[in-house]
Amino acid sequence: MTALHEPDTADQTLTGNGPLADARTQLREATTLLGYDEGLHQMLATPRREVTVSIPLRRDDGTTELFVGHRVQHNFSRGPAKGGLRYSPDVDLDEVRALAMWMTWKCALLDVPYGGAKGGVRIDPRNYSAAELERVTRRYTSEISPLIGPERDIPAPDIGTDERTMAWLMDTYSVQQGHTVLGVTTGKPISLGGSRGRATATSRGVVHVAIAALLSRGIDPADATASVQGFGKVGRYAARFLAEAGTRVLVVSDQYGAVHAEGGLDIVALEAHVDATGSVVGFAGGEEVPADLVLEAEVDLLVPAAVEGVLRADNADRVKAKVIVEGANGPTTPEADRILAEAGALVVPDILANAGGVIVSYFEWVQANQAYWWSENEVEARLAERMLAAWDSVNAAATRLDVPLRTAATCLAVERVAQAHQLRGLYP
Repeated sequence: MTALHEPDTADQTLTGNGPLADARTQLREATTLLGYDEGLHQMLATPRREVTVSIPLRRDDGTTELFVGHRVQHNFSRGPAKGGLRYSPDVDLDEVRALAMWMTWKCALLDVPYGGAKGGVRIDPRNYSAAELERVTRRYTSEISPLIGPERDIPAPDIGTDERTMAWLMDTYSVQQGHTVLGVTTGKPISLGGSRGRATATSRGVVHVAIAALLSRGIDPADATASVQGFGKVGRYAARFLAEAGTRVLVVSDQYGAVHAEGGLDIVALEAHVDATGSVVGFAGGEEVPADLVLEAEVDLLVPAAVEGVLRADNADRVKAKVIVEGANGPTTPEADRILAEAGALVVPDILANAGGVIVSYFEWVQANQAYWWSENEVEARLAERMLAAWDSVNAAATRLDVPLRTAATCLAVERVAQAHQLRGLYP
């Protein structure tokens, strides 16, 4: 069963809590500063298309369980939609709407010719076998297949999904089309048209920008200290690359707990421990500490790389880091943003900081469409060039307009999307 939703309009822009309210608040601030009228604001705030699907799963023991999945396509003005697919027990439609909107701004800010999209299935993948997750993925793909494709909407991995998930998605779509379509998804295995450097691209982008942000505050990355919240796709490699740059990572956390070492954690050893046990908890090279310490540690750099809404009005005043670089999407609420700004902290927003993944996803899509693959050095060099150019433009705009980096980044991105919309005009 497939249910098409009438897109939710933005007259609730400043009401409610959660990521969608945060995304709408950020957009309202940007459209006000840009002087856009209410009609244009509503167009930018409202998803272009949404679909909700039911996903029946035949479990390995023969029983049947039903899940709900979503795909939100926020904007197509600058190109096909692009965005991850998330498997999490916390997935809901408003979260997916917010993430799709942020993807629109992220693609525009980095000048990638995409609009924003996002997908999600409300499921805890830790409780299901690989065969069960494959069946969920294939059913979800078959339900949304009329809306996706290399020229329509290109999914990618997110929380709870990986390159194997993308291989299943690509295969299911290809079977329906009658031929192999490598460009329908990114984040695939190398042997199925994936790009070298894609798995670590988001983390590399985070660290490129983190180093630039530290230097802008007169802090030498080789003498800096850091804490990293989350040790998954983004946090794990961000911690590794920070350590390689000479930064001492003092605290790392995951969903089970946190570990701390005064002289800096041995990240290579911590990775081996996590591979063996599934968690940072119990790592012999550090002491177990309360999970909140990762956000409140006495460090130069904080990288929240887990989920949305972890920096809030009730804890932002305890953050001691001078630079916060958002590895996750939406980790800082608007109220926390104001508190951190008043404290003099520099917050590098998600649509800039964690855009490395979508940049290399774009590279993968280009390579798949050309059937020609680049070397890892080419990918890394082009990623660094894009990330640092975006940092320079956002930093310059923030200085020129005398606004925080988030406001500057959102204004630059929204303006590009609005210009594309206005140039294309309205149909009919």
